[in-house]
Amino acid sequence: MRITGFLSVICLILIGAVLPVSADNSEGGITPEMIEKMRATSKFEGPWKAIYNSLMNNDIKELALDHEKVVEHQDLFNVTIKTKGVTNQKSSGRCWLFASLNLMRPIMIEKYDLNNFEFSQSYLAFWDKLEKANMFLEAIIELRDRDPLDRELREFLRSPFGDGGWWYYTVDLIEKYGCVPKEVMPETQSTSNTGMMNKIISTKLRKCASELRQLYSEGAGLEELRNAKENMLMEIYRMLTLNMGLPPTEFAWRYEEKDSTVSEPQKYTPQEFYRKVVDLDLRDYVTMTDHPGRPKFEMYSVKYTRNMYDREDGVFMNLPIDTLKAYALRTLLDSEAVVFACDVGEDNANDKGIFRPGIYDYEAVYGIDFEMDKEEKFIYGDLSANHMMLISACDTLNGQVQKWKVENSWGTDRGDSGFWTMYDDWFDDNVFEIIVHKKHLSGDLRKLLKKEPIELPLWDPYSRFIRERHLQDAYSE
Repeated sequence: MRITGFLSVICLILIGAVLPVSADNSEGGITPEMIEKMRATSKFEGPWKAIYNSLMNNDIKELALDHEKVVEHQDLFNVTIKTKGVTNQKSSGRCWLFASLNLMRPIMIEKYDLNNFEFSQSYLAFWDKLEKANMFLEAIIELRDRDPLDRELREFLRSPFGDGGWWYYTVDLIEKYGCVPKEVMPETQSTSNTGMMNKIISTKLRKCASELRQLYSEGAGLEELRNAKENMLMEIYRMLTLNMGLPPTEFAWRYEEKDSTVSEPQKYTPQEFYRKVVDLDLRDYVTMTDHPGRPKFEMYSVKYTRNMYDREDGVFMNLPIDTLKAYALRTLLDSEAVVFACDVGEDNANDKGIFRPGIYDYEAVYGIDFEMDKEEKFIYGDLSANHMMLISACDTLNGQVQKWKVENSWGTDRGDSGFWTMYDDWFDDNVFEIIVHKKHLSGDLRKLLKKEPIELPLWDPYSRFIRERHLQDAYSE
């Protein structure tokens, strides 16, 4: 009866939303006169007739591709970092995890003079998903007295269990769970193709949310709710192991150096492997962002944008885009790669591996103005930080970067054998975040790091980037 009553209320709300209102809306409709004017401007003749016929039978992007920009493109770089092979996240939204581990990968290869090495993304993805499930259920408990249509509650229910994340997700996961080589916990069908697993577990989590709220309505206290949550997590853990495998608690690792010398096997827990073998302090890295809608030279955090309930929300310093570019160059000159977040769907000649403004000239195809600056696109939802990758090289002229080399995690069949050339003005327009070591920071930025962050609400556009990325897959454009 309670559920039926609730549904009745929802139905009444929805019916009310579509019923005509008393205000006179007759002035706002599309009239026959308007349609006649539209038809008059859409009688295509001459060159427009050719474009009309072409669009009827061809892909829009093929027609819009600026071939002059393709012809003049060069993938040469004079500042480079050695990397070892392109990784492949396949049909999953784990770009942040691949990019973060790809930053650590060359450090590991150089440290032990390895032929090759790759961290297990599946191992950390397993714990990320369990932590996200716990984060979701704790949020449901925390918001247990909220109306079902509460804005924050709806955000959690909309996407309880996605793939996406940020650099600091990786940091928190590795500090708690350690890390392992890829061969210790390899990919499975569900780690490489997460859609169905995510859908099924999301359904289960929403059922758990309903049960927790029902318990609260019946008078359950916090301890009883947390006990119920623990039983729910047992079921989520079981589902994860069936799909992703059982995470190792201990493993033996041996490696082959470039001179073919093979080491003796050593046993490690995942935490020991991180502390003793990797031995890299990930807390030394900081997040710089270009949040177009907020004042610069401020510290920010976004409420609930973390994957682990018992950790802090991520903190970032908001800076001009030129500052981000300067620190990216400084990092490359110090022989270190740069993790960055961007809108990968903008001006992306995907099969050629080119990020360049105007590479697709839609204005020429349609004869219509599409121009918006970065802030406009950001505020009005046309631009989002939906992908993370790695900058591994750049090309400078008279000290100024002309273009950047990007290592993606989409395998070698896309781009230029898995790499993209990012032109510097594309960086301006579409990059939102970089990760750099704090040793590179100026004195002023070190002081800024100590400043108390301003907390942004869950519905801030930058927060939505994080939430929406939970819904992204590897081949989003």
